Amino acid sequence: MNSIIRSTAKCLRSAAYLPRQADGRVLSASARFLCSAADLQKDLGDMVKKDKVVVFMKGTPAQPMCGFSNAVVQILRMHGVDDYAAYNVLEDQSLREGVKLFSNWPTIPQVYFDGEFVGGCDILLQMHQNGDLVEELKKLGISSALLNAEKESK
Repeated sequence: MNSIIRSTAKCLRSAAYLPRQADGRVLSASARFLCSAADLQKDLGDMVKKDKVVVFMKGTPAQPMCGFSNAVVQILRMHGVDDYAAYNVLEDQSLREGVKLFSNWPTIPQVYFDGEFVGGCDILLQMHQNGDLVEELKKLGISSALLNAEKESK
């Protein structure tokens, strides 16, 4: 999150060098937004690649603030996926809107595996139900706890 703040500050400082219109006005507000939006998209790209599993959610894994975010946390927990990066979009409105643009997906939560957008709660739930999630986790080098429990019961 600090990188987002640093890049926004850099954009605000660079606004002094913006060209002026004929009447002398500086279009700093829109330029600041465009600069910070571009930097946010780059930062989001870095964020989703930093960890094998990344979730943008409302709240935290310990305290989800909506039912869909809670469902994603519970699905991951059932599969024994506890080591993942979670970003609370309720703490930062620009992050909340930026991640929607980044993924071209209108809702939160959003799940990424190895830097690739997987989907939201509905997609993760479908993958869980049809067994695709076990296979995707295997590709990440994560052994599903559900698969292990099934093997032990036989």
